[in-house]
Amino acid sequence: MRTEQPKMIYLKDYQAPDYLIDETHLTFELFEDHSLVHAQLVMRRNPARGAGLPPLVLDGQQLELLSVNLADRELTDADYQLTDSHLTVQPTSETFTLDTSVKIHPETNTALEGLYKSGGMFCTQCEAEGFRKITYYLDRPDVMSTFTTTVIAEQHSYPVLLSNGNPIASGPGEDGRHWATWEDPFKKPAYLFALVAGDLWCVEDRFTTMTNRSVALRIYVEPENIDKCQHAMTSLKKSMRWDEETYGREYDLDIFMIVAVNDFNMGAMENKGLNIFNSSAVLARAETATDAAHQRVEAIVAHEYFHNWSGNRVTCRDWFQLSLKEGFTVFRDSGFSADMNSATVKRIQDVAYLRTHQFAEDAGPMAHAVRPESFIEISNFYTLTVYEKGSEVVGMIHTLLGAEGFRKGSDLYFERHDGQAVTCDDFIKAMEDANGADLSQFKRWYSQAGTPRLAVSDSYDAAAKTYSLTFRQSCPETPDKVEKLPFVIPVALGLLDGKGAAVALRLAGEASAAGTSRVISVTEAEQTFTFVDINEQPLPSLLRGFSAPVKLSFAYTRDQLMFLMQHDSDGFNRWDAGQQLSVQVLQELIGQYQAGQPLKLDQRLIDALRTVLSDESLDQAMVAEMLSLPGEAYLTEISEVADVDAIHAAREFARKQLADQLFDGLWLRYQANRELSKQTPYVAAAEHFARRALQNIALSYLMLSGKPQVLAATLDQFDTSDNMTERLTALAVLVNSPFEAEKAKALAVFAENFKDNPLVMDQWFSVQAGSVLPGGLARVKALMEHPAFTIKNPNKVRALVGAFAGQNLINFHAADGSGYRFLADLVIQLNGFNPQIASRQLAPLTRWRKYDSARQALMKAELERIRASGELSSDVFEVVSKSLA
Repeated sequence: MRTEQPKMIYLKDYQAPDYLIDETHLTFELFEDHSLVHAQLVMRRNPARGAGLPPLVLDGQQLELLSVNLADRELTDADYQLTDSHLTVQPTSETFTLDTSVKIHPETNTALEGLYKSGGMFCTQCEAEGFRKITYYLDRPDVMSTFTTTVIAEQHSYPVLLSNGNPIASGPGEDGRHWATWEDPFKKPAYLFALVAGDLWCVEDRFTTMTNRSVALRIYVEPENIDKCQHAMTSLKKSMRWDEETYGREYDLDIFMIVAVNDFNMGAMENKGLNIFNSSAVLARAETATDAAHQRVEAIVAHEYFHNWSGNRVTCRDWFQLSLKEGFTVFRDSGFSADMNSATVKRIQDVAYLRTHQFAEDAGPMAHAVRPESFIEISNFYTLTVYEKGSEVVGMIHTLLGAEGFRKGSDLYFERHDGQAVTCDDFIKAMEDANGADLSQFKRWYSQAGTPRLAVSDSYDAAAKTYSLTFRQSCPETPDKVEKLPFVIPVALGLLDGKGAAVALRLAGEASAAGTSRVISVTEAEQTFTFVDINEQPLPSLLRGFSAPVKLSFAYTRDQLMFLMQHDSDGFNRWDAGQQLSVQVLQELIGQYQAGQPLKLDQRLIDALRTVLSDESLDQAMVAEMLSLPGEAYLTEISEVADVDAIHAAREFARKQLADQLFDGLWLRYQANRELSKQTPYVAAAEHFARRALQNIALSYLMLSGKPQVLAATLDQFDTSDNMTERLTALAVLVNSPFEAEKAKALAVFAENFKDNPLVMDQWFSVQAGSVLPGGLARVKALMEHPAFTIKNPNKVRALVGAFAGQNLINFHAADGSGYRFLADLVIQLNGFNPQIASRQLAPLTRWRKYDSARQALMKAELERIRASGELSSDVFEVVSKSLA
């Protein structure tokens, strides 16, 4: 058991570095059983830190130091201090050069941080603190340097040698080796360093920038994946054009490269000019990747490319400011995806994910502000709060300032801070200065954790023709803070009259109406807004487009929600009204189940969804979203005490009732869309995504009927589809059905067809891990013995274990605690070789307080067992200790 607790790091303790690195010159000698790294650092005393020459303390972990030279003098052991985590030397002048040589072992690096091997390829992952596992350095984001990198390796096995920037020289070496030198002229912190060496093939294209510069675009993959790159390349070119048109940001190097890597802890990494991607985030072809995978590739390619400005050219001063780059860039990639596809559907999907997962994070033991005040292990703070909630915070600034004002602010931000490492406050200041705005109260979104609650009530005065809305905001206690000050909450709203028409909005005191949809800012704990010239009692449409990440409550009746579903001009709120109606109906079913009463589904939900299903004027993707009932994870999140069995029973009952009563409409929609799919070649475009989305959700309902024609249609879709979207849905429908023979045959055929494609096999694992039929844990354990599974690969762990523990709630939360024991065993095992993945798998156990007392005791016991299991990584220790606090 750990005897010395990891150290807590606090934002309030930040100090600028004592020294700066102006130039970094690296030489890598790569061998099969070790690698040598020679570093020359051109350094100087940081003038901002005053006079004197304090010791230079460099970060370094798992390095074998071979030599140190300071100012051209070789140092002896007596001239420096060396620990497991630092090298300390004493400079003798304000400017100097430091040379070090170290030996490292990428071939045994299972943590996948620093320089490691993925299959036969050398690659790096340096964010957040991986560079210190490569060489001794000031491994912090506020130390920015130019980099020149030479890579030397055996030519036959590693014909491709890549690093950041532009290639400047290459040539043959001795004994069958060769070398290549890359120069990055833009200063960057070490976390953006990248290196790749391997036997890779390349897809190449070119892009002409807004100033008529020609940029080479290259995507490097292992040879067997060369036919899966075109979608990523198309996405990259769209991203580059969109960033020019929307933000005025032009790419700055002569070449932009992406490399696909199979073993990767994250989705992708924005290293300057050389993005390293998890292969799942770049490889896509109709036969092997679903529509969702195509959209994910497009979004992640855009996200990492957009980081060239929001993250690279302007980076974060310290890791507490992580959302400065991540929240802003998620906002940017969401805007891009909305423009490339359906903006309303994109918003629906983003909010559904936020409400289900980030709201749960806000309510759990790991709750933290968008800009946290402290952490033990920074890897634990690559969270939904930093990314998704951070994006929502940027989105609220956009809402408050308007599109034009936001663009002025972003232009000033990039101009003012190009080449700098800055803070969230600097971002806000640029927005204020560009618009003459005061966002001082708004900044509480960065410093206060938790999801604000916004309770709304209304009153209508018929005689005065006034309508008032009263807003009361509060924020629950979180581990860091009990009392919360009022936020600035922008509420986009409209009013509907009795016929569903939009009402002109004029607040008391205003000279004229300001349209039929507007944004008001709730800035006080309680605040009332009164609208005048309202001729009848209206129905409010609140928080349009989900204009703030809050939990909104208004006492809508079910009939009112049905009315909003039919008449609201805001597409998001039409969907949200349907979700609220579904939640009310499902919660009623949960209560019936808990009381031992017969379950009865409110006919109004059936009628509402029948209307949606028959409305052919609606975007088909929108119809698919509105037919999707709130998931079990969301129903858990909004429960005071989550009754896993009741939630599952209620939702499955509702799905079966909808399937039976809407069968004819679902069957017509399914047949029409399936026929179009047969006649139309696969296209990765919004209209086609929409058609397949409706087709597939219809099939998932239809199979619940158990009718022979549905089974036949499912088997035909599985056997004859030309794309993974339809084939995988058919497989999932079969896997969750009672048709055992057909299920077994489909699983076997699928595995045989795709046994040589790791990413497709990941989907095969996930489909089975997510099956809600009894015996889920036994299936997962059996699949862990399958030849295609390895616990050393993060994608495999996420596909099988993550899907089971995070999505298959009825099986994971088995009353005997077997799911909890299984996950704890896995975390203990992962802790030994990949702490990042271990800590991320812990999330389902951290929410133990959400469940009944029996499950609470079982989950807490497993967390305690992990804590007592031995020497824990700082990653796992932090999550476990905070969960048990």
